[in-house]
Amino acid sequence: MLERDVIQSIGFRNVEEAGAVTGFQFKVRLPYYRGIFLSQLRPGTLFVDGERFEREEIIWNINGKDFTYEEMKTDMDTHWSVTKPAVIKVKKKDGLAQGYHDLTLGFCFTSSYMPPVMQDALDPDCESKISMPEFGHHVNQRRLLIV
Repeated sequence: MLERDVIQSIGFRNVEEAGAVTGFQFKVRLPYYRGIFLSQLRPGTLFVDGERFEREEIIWNINGKDFTYEEMKTDMDTHWSVTKPAVIKVKKKDGLAQGYHDLTLGFCFTSSYMPPVMQDALDPDCESKISMPEFGHHVNQRRLLIV
């Protein structure tokens, strides 16, 4: 079952490859009742404890498949369902230390019934004053624990 918060507490952990910690991951849910195709998604910037992570350092895993930001922009076939969380994989040598970490991630998405002028105004890194989270925009924050 998914939690109410967009950033999920279950699944927050460091990631190992070939015996070395190469980064960390966490899950996010889609706060939109219809689901979206990846080409509609507009990922924002990720901050963890004030450290900024660029798009090139982040992989979105949707339905068990990894996508870069550039791949998502043109993917009109992969659908992200409201009932399935995405796994956000972040490259960071040695991962995160044990303890609490403050995560901030914004993302938004376009909708067929959203006027183009509103779509052009969406900024995934800034809280929207006119658009509710359910209609494609929200900056999400959560404090999570790695043990």
